[in-house]
Amino acid sequence: MSDKREKGMAMVGKLLEGTGAGGIPLPEKFSTYTIEHLFGDLWQGDDLALADRSFATCVTLIALNRESEQKLHFVGARNVGIPREKLEAAITHVAHYAGWPVAMTAFRVLNEVWPADD
Repeated sequence: MSDKREKGMAMVGKLLEGTGAGGIPLPEKFSTYTIEHLFGDLWQGDDLALADRSFATCVTLIALNRESEQKLHFVGARNVGIPREKLEAAITHVAHYAGWPVAMTAFRVLNEVWPADD
């Protein structure tokens, strides 16, 4: 197993623990890019802290209205110590630039994967 693959698998395990990620069969090449490049290289950089990468990813997914990926990365944000209140503030901020409907979707997803009373 390559170093990038090992690092990528470890990152997926840490970030996406409890999400059920990996249930979708992917073509081998795309899976390799996901594990080795995205999580084994990009997510490994030392120019941003892990929580900063996670937060930036969440904000991007909110603005792009990517509901299925929000489900994974909101849990990932929790896994790396980002407070729910910070995600709520980000959703509210993004609403003013990307639109109210994307915020409504993001709040619904956040409540599904991370209930406010947890």
